[in-house]
Amino acid sequence: MSLTTFLQHCLTGISLGGAYALIAIGYTMVYGILRLINFAHGDIFMMAGYFMVFAVSSMPWPIAIVVVIVGTIILGVAIERAAYKPLRSSPRMSIMISAIGMSYFLQNLATYLFSALPRAYPEIPLLKRIFQIGDLSASLVTFVTPVLTVLLVIVLMSIINHTKAGMAMRAVSKDFETSQLMGIKINNVISMTFVIGSALAAVGSILYFTDRMSVTPFSGALPGLKCFVAAVLGGIGSIPGAVVGGFLIGICETFLVALGYSTFSDAFTFLLLIVMLLLRPTGLFGEKITDKV
Repeated sequence: MSLTTFLQHCLTGISLGGAYALIAIGYTMVYGILRLINFAHGDIFMMAGYFMVFAVSSMPWPIAIVVVIVGTIILGVAIERAAYKPLRSSPRMSIMISAIGMSYFLQNLATYLFSALPRAYPEIPLLKRIFQIGDLSASLVTFVTPVLTVLLVIVLMSIINHTKAGMAMRAVSKDFETSQLMGIKINNVISMTFVIGSALAAVGSILYFTDRMSVTPFSGALPGLKCFVAAVLGGIGSIPGAVVGGFLIGICETFLVALGYSTFSDAFTFLLLIVMLLLRPTGLFGEKITDKV
């Protein structure tokens, strides 16, 4: 493998990892607040892809992007209100089953509304422009994805560390019941978490599908699971960990495909998860849990 080819694969892997990282943040934030694995998150990402397909057909793409992000946020918050909020005081298994049910509901709803046939994803001219740096050539979206991911994470970390809403989110993450007793509006904090996670999933879907050019009702299932693995690898509940996990899986997957092992690229992701759980169950950046006596 020549140096140029190696760098080209690195660039592709980092770009894919950036999209995975944005989706993984949604998993890790919801888990940090609710201790819930939102299995419907990958399907929210898929629905954002369909929103873009129909939005671009009736309005200019810059406006369509805003509409898609807003629509995805509304969908994410609606799912939380309908499927998770009524079960908040129920056993954790109940809310997890509800999340799995919502995932299958979205897949079947998309199949019913849009059919199972792939829909062509609209081409955003700016993102599809080909750029050349030396011997490396790629569409603008490949260069933009990792940069945009890092910028969005910096903004998100600033919100969490330097605003009242962020302080409330950190408090709820540490101790749900005590935060409630201290007067923090739990419902607002949870809604804010779903707003941020859904917005990032919408941005991730635009970056991801722009390179893949088609959407199906099951487009979110495997990427969603991979992003969940990324969140666990980095340490579920840790935003920087989710980002590192996303980039790690994106790069590994790209190089496995490049080396001719595309059949095993998906299996490798889950093998990585098993190894990480055996060696370091809390993930790369996860905090060790201590039992209070």
